[in-house]
Amino acid sequence: MSSDRLEAARGLLAAAQIDALVVSRLENLRYLSGFTGSSAALLITQTDAVLVTDSRYAEQSSAESPQFRIEVAAALPAVAAARIARQHGSGIRVGFESEEVPYAAWEQMREASDAGGSLLVPCRGLVEGLRVIKSQDELDLIQRAVEITSLALEETLPLVRPGAIERDLALEIEFRMKNAGAEDLAFESIVASGPRASLPHGRASERRVGAGEFVVFDIGSRFRGYHSDMTRTYFTGSPDAREREQYETVLEAQRRGIEAVKPGVAAKDVDRAARAVIEKAGFGDRFGHGTGHGVGLQIHEAPRIGARSEEVLAAGMALTIEPGVYLPGDGGVRIEDIVVVTETGRRVLTPTPKDSWILG
Repeated sequence: MSSDRLEAARGLLAAAQIDALVVSRLENLRYLSGFTGSSAALLITQTDAVLVTDSRYAEQSSAESPQFRIEVAAALPAVAAARIARQHGSGIRVGFESEEVPYAAWEQMREASDAGGSLLVPCRGLVEGLRVIKSQDELDLIQRAVEITSLALEETLPLVRPGAIERDLALEIEFRMKNAGAEDLAFESIVASGPRASLPHGRASERRVGAGEFVVFDIGSRFRGYHSDMTRTYFTGSPDAREREQYETVLEAQRRGIEAVKPGVAAKDVDRAARAVIEKAGFGDRFGHGTGHGVGLQIHEAPRIGARSEEVLAAGMALTIEPGVYLPGDGGVRIEDIVVVTETGRRVLTPTPKDSWILG
């Protein structure tokens, strides 16, 4: 793991008015240290870098995180890290990830801090702010996850026909993703057909796909910690005029949203570009979620592409553009790609076609 990341984390301390930072979120741990286990915490000061874990990960942590001093403890890692922080002097301010630490753990951290005369300071989004801009290595890993996901869907498409069971299609895609090198799914696969396609998060069920209906696939894989996220909607049979309008409206909304992506643009303006198309077509009240979100070590991270977002796009961000139109009792359409903000505009990572949506 690059020493630049550790130094960047140390640079956060002064801005946050803290002397030390306890990092508990596993994705942040992996980003800063390279550690891939399930139980650890980091303690970072200007002069020290400690990874606290338990005996299960003593050997693994030493191999994965050579820049960090390894401490094996029986206590909760964040609590043990707070105790170690006391060694850096009385009265120091110890930041902790307030959105990650459970209340019971916070009580123990407070007791450890009080005993050493230090002060616990809740912090939000510090390391996440570093993660927003991806390095080329990170973008390459996201690209590989995207390719794995696209290939799995391409190989499964011949099975998408009337009579196919949603859950079977999801299992087929998941097997093919893992067979192609994915370490895991990015999230539970969404396969929703017919009336269920109007459910934005319609997990695969035992329903059989019917003739003349939409089928939504929202799928993703994880490759070496980094995620992909893709949605494609297909139609089994011959769509009527209303169904064509629904699909083409979402496709145009996504195109406009993608075209709006470039450095210096407000994230809410990207949302507006996509949403305006849907509103003009009369489906405004049928698009309730945001237009997209960042993707990286987490499947949902900054920036948020929504009407109330205060973020501004910058080169190196990786994000989704995923507008949808959902008609309860009838069906839904959503189309989603991963887009990288470049120095001059944007680059779409997702290769799966969007114009070949009619099956049969």
